[in-house]
Amino acid sequence: MAVIGAGPGGLTCARILQRHGVAVTVYDRESGPDARDQGGTLDLHEDNGQIALREAGLLEEFFRISRPEGQEMRQLDPAGTLLFHHTPDEGERFKPEIDRGDLRALLLDSLEPGTVRWGHTLWSVEGPDKGPRQVRFDDGTSIEADLVIGADGAWSKVRRAISPALPAYTGVSFLEAWFHDVETRHPEIAALVGQGGAAAADGERGLFAQRNSGDHIRVYVIQRVPADWIAANGLTGSDTEAIRAHLLEQYRDWSPALRRLISDNDGPYVDRPINALPVPHTWDHNPTVTLLGDAAHLMPPLGVGVNLALLDACELALAVVNSRTVEEAVRAYEMTMLPRSTEMQRLLEHGAEELLSTELPDFAGASGNP
Repeated sequence: MAVIGAGPGGLTCARILQRHGVAVTVYDRESGPDARDQGGTLDLHEDNGQIALREAGLLEEFFRISRPEGQEMRQLDPAGTLLFHHTPDEGERFKPEIDRGDLRALLLDSLEPGTVRWGHTLWSVEGPDKGPRQVRFDDGTSIEADLVIGADGAWSKVRRAISPALPAYTGVSFLEAWFHDVETRHPEIAALVGQGGAAAADGERGLFAQRNSGDHIRVYVIQRVPADWIAANGLTGSDTEAIRAHLLEQYRDWSPALRRLISDNDGPYVDRPINALPVPHTWDHNPTVTLLGDAAHLMPPLGVGVNLALLDACELALAVVNSRTVEEAVRAYEMTMLPRSTEMQRLLEHGAEELLSTELPDFAGASGNP
């Protein structure tokens, strides 16, 4: 079996398959596990992501390296007034945080040596629907597989074999900013954010700051803007000072404490327009190709993406283990995954707009931590 994409979903699928003695190889376009920054921190939920890690035999190790204190959440208004503060109870494990890089390392280390083949950029998936499939890479090499699993993210090339759908811009964009050695270099920001996350919004724009491990904080400047807003304002992505000046003007009425999340970052900003797949995204059953995670159901980033990817991976792997044929496994998996993802896609269809909402989190009224 061939898994395309060495993200959390693809690696979890491979790990569970290997635990049950199923041969699998993961192919990834990156040159190696440290080829790029893996992104911010994730909260893995007890009712989906943690289920997959338990099946992978990695749950206790996850608890050992995760950050339960990262479940802290603060909501402020643009004036900097604290509106809501959730702090996790002692021993709370519903959704501990873990850096993306740490989760990936945990999964990679659990696989048999040589499972992941780096430097393999997918070109196409060919061959008859009944298989075997020819998986071709852009270096001219190819392999044969009885099942191709697309775990290759938002712009999945595996998806082309079964669906014409492409992600579309939601109208909301993130601009990511990094802060390093925060307790020493940025103590005011460290105090503002706490051990988890802090958010503020005014209906048109927002800020979300998130504590990462290693004394780092990532901030996401959230705006309702055209996808090409940087160029449309006569700027370039590398012109950090000019982008900063533009943002400070946009957030001119916000408190000085919150504006530091824009003005004091270390290094350049990273443009991250928010895209999503059509709602619902489904496809006709194919006996030798299927998708999981963002390749199947890319949604706005509201805390469900990686959890659904891990649950997809777990259910697909177990379907393969417990079915008589690959076709039977794919059908069983998709009968559960597609309705679930469709329901969640519809729920979050306009979720990008919620990132700008001034309403308090749903759990505010139920918390004992005002």
